Amino acid sequence: DKVLAELIEPYELRAMKLREFLEDIKPSLRYDIVPLADPYGPSVTDPDLQCLVVSEETRRGGEAVNKKRLENGLPELALYEILLMKDPDHSQNEEEKISSSSLRQRLLGTLLRPPRQDPALPSRPYVIGLTGGTGSGKTSIAKLLGQLGAFVIDADKLGHAVYVPGGPAYKRVVAAFGAEIVNEDGTINRKVLGAKVFGNQEQLKSLTDIVWPEMARMVKEQIREADAQG
Repeated sequence: DKVLAELIEPYELRAMKLREFLEDIKPSLRYDIVPLADPYGPSVTDPDLQCLVVSEETRRGGEAVNKKRLENGLPELALYEILLMKDPDHSQNEEEKISSSSLRQRLLGTLLRPPRQDPALPSRPYVIGLTGGTGSGKTSIAKLLGQLGAFVIDADKLGHAVYVPGGPAYKRVVAAFGAEIVNEDGTINRKVLGAKVFGNQEQLKSLTDIVWPEMARMVKEQIREADAQG
């Protein structure tokens, strides 16, 4: 349940940093660094352990460890509680404590590595696809990219354009779904068409099989136009 789990550092790197820290603090210290594959790790099975260091927020976890140890026939561990250091530079949306979650949030907008050169892809134009549900911010991000100089292709607008009289999908859509979807002015009544296809997977597929290839063709045309404009 960690924030931005995709940006958590690999285990090997985290273990290396911990090892360097322990050696700096006390080179003679004996320790084992163990990956935890479950919430407890060796704390509920190792009979040699005597103490568990917890913080105020992890004390309940320590108590759960002791409960599990008793179930396993092992003595309870002494719980030694430490205070967590506060982060004086945390923002309103970050945790008060020094936290790797805050560090990951600060990585947002940072280029983690240079874009990989794929010989199968042309170097330009560079195409970014924005996807997401209603209200996810596609329009805002597209507007921002446009202000930065991007050529914006609005798939919603293309979706409307394929239906207009004379549009590339108009005749096939009318032929497939009947004259009752056509308004008096010749335009397609999207509400009537929607009532026919939504909730009917077969009808919906018939529509998308007509419309999506035409939309893809129009997108490719606009990409070529963007390329021509530099």
